[in-house]
Amino acid sequence: MLLNQFLILSAFLFCTGVYGVLARRNGVLVLMSVELMLNAVNINLVAFSAYGRDVAGQVFALFIITIAAAEVGVGLAIVLLIFRNMNSPDLDRIDQLKG
Repeated sequence: MLLNQFLILSAFLFCTGVYGVLARRNGVLVLMSVELMLNAVNINLVAFSAYGRDVAGQVFALFIITIAAAEVGVGLAIVLLIFRNMNSPDLDRIDQLKG
């Protein structure tokens, strides 16, 4: 496969993730969109790594996967605490927790 095909797929996934972060109000869907953006970056790293015949991009992709797993754990804990206090995972109502 050509490098362009991977880059187009990655750009589509990244744009979908950005749209999900900006348009969604549900905390879980925002986290899923962030994960989609991270996976798009991973596709780019692995594609350029295979194109350049080195393993640096693949190593960075493994680090991103590890960081994404930790981010999901912390993010879901925050969303669950918001749901427990507000009875809704709606991110627009977080400002009511001030004070």
